[in-house]
Amino acid sequence: MPALMEFAAVLHPDDSVAVLKKPLPAGQTITLPDGTGFHSRAVPPGHKVALRRIAAGEPVLKYGQYIGRASQDILPGDHVHSHNLEAGELPPHSPAFAAAAPNASSLTPSSPALRTFPGFLRPSGKVGTRNYLAVISSVNCSASVSRYVADAFKGESLQREFSNIDGVIALTHKSGCAIDPGGPTELLQRVLAGMARHPNIGGYVLIGLGCEVNQVSSLVTNQGLDRALDGVSAPVVLNIQQAGGVRKTVNAGIAAVRRLLPGANALQRTPQGLDKLVLALNCGGSDGHSGCTANPALGCASDALVAAGGTSVLAETPEIYGAEHLLAQRAVNPQVRISLLELIRWWEAHVAQFGTSIDNNPSFGNRAGGLTTIYEKSLGAIAKGGQAPLQAVYRYAEEIKDPGFCFMDTPGYDPVSMTGLVAGGCNIAVFTTGRGSAYGCKPTPCIKVASNTPLYRHQQDDMDINAGTILDGTGTVESVGREIFERIIAIAGGERTKSEECGLGDEEFAPWMLGPTL
Repeated sequence: MPALMEFAAVLHPDDSVAVLKKPLPAGQTITLPDGTGFHSRAVPPGHKVALRRIAAGEPVLKYGQYIGRASQDILPGDHVHSHNLEAGELPPHSPAFAAAAPNASSLTPSSPALRTFPGFLRPSGKVGTRNYLAVISSVNCSASVSRYVADAFKGESLQREFSNIDGVIALTHKSGCAIDPGGPTELLQRVLAGMARHPNIGGYVLIGLGCEVNQVSSLVTNQGLDRALDGVSAPVVLNIQQAGGVRKTVNAGIAAVRRLLPGANALQRTPQGLDKLVLALNCGGSDGHSGCTANPALGCASDALVAAGGTSVLAETPEIYGAEHLLAQRAVNPQVRISLLELIRWWEAHVAQFGTSIDNNPSFGNRAGGLTTIYEKSLGAIAKGGQAPLQAVYRYAEEIKDPGFCFMDTPGYDPVSMTGLVAGGCNIAVFTTGRGSAYGCKPTPCIKVASNTPLYRHQQDDMDINAGTILDGTGTVESVGREIFERIIAIAGGERTKSEECGLGDEEFAPWMLGPTL
């Protein structure tokens, strides 16, 4: 009789379920770790099977943590999924679960290693991993004009004349008017200003319509863009209504970009320390393998970067729900811990306004890949953050200033989450996926990691790294983590990601839109 462990892995000694590494065939007698057997049914890889009898209402454990309750009696070897597992109410954690914050002095990253990468040093001291010019729209009404300006610089001729420039991009969006001039507009302005100041942007043009709520003049004043920064003079500001319409604004925009090109091209890559890297940690299209392979491997790479003096930033607040206590335990002081937990309470109240709950998060693809509850998804997602102490908690798109491991409040939706991280200053990104992804995020290069080998082979034109070797037995979490770390350094230095080779990244800029559209 074949043993279950030929097909599955147990992630923690306390677990009541195992995760299938490969499909479990139907019609065989399979031996459980305790020596008993069960008659198997077909179960896909990434899904869970019970290691023992689980009574209705009993907690189900994976990673040694609660992922839900049995909604009916579950027998040894049964497929454990939506038909017999529900989220239930998360068991209360001990009040002391985060009382003992890490000793900050003992957990301070070691001195930066003498590793460097060739980057673009800006006058502010920040370093770019790419060198783009940006055309930024204040409102959707100026999106097409912004795109027309950027499209005038498509093609190989730009690279031949300006070899140090990666391209001209249009940062357009669906908002900017008919919104509250308070919080929602302030949030949008913070995103747009963050992109204008991004270390991967060597110059920019702002284009508005002229009558929108998000006035370009208020964006410039409120966000201090009228002060020269990083060697870029006061921004070029264009309004379609004032310029005389679409054609005249496009021509003025093209002329403005041409004036910016020589100065941006004069910048050259020079050796920079790894402390200048700010890494965005994100995932999308996760499956039951993501939390076992790609995410913990990325966690190892994150820890290595932090140890070298760099910064890594976890996000997607709805996707740490149910696992936030594990992050809070790593906070360097009580205020960081409180700030993190307050985000969870805000999200509970926020989604309740719309008649939903935060535990509805797993998507169709997540469930098809074996993830059943938000608690299970969150426990796998936070593995991207490694084990380093939590240094700071940021608002959406807030400028990232602290070295070390940090957290940013964002939705779980990939483009919106990554837009916040990039606007905050992340100059390199790693994106893990179990179901597949067609994501890119100019101006920041995005490395994609497949959680399983079948996905990597099926979408090899899109995947940079295969973490499925961990399941196949040819790699380990640590070895794949080292591969990710080395790829981060290489990509930061100018090597291209699969997303960049495919030309992705022009349509994924998606600021978080809060509040009603009026």
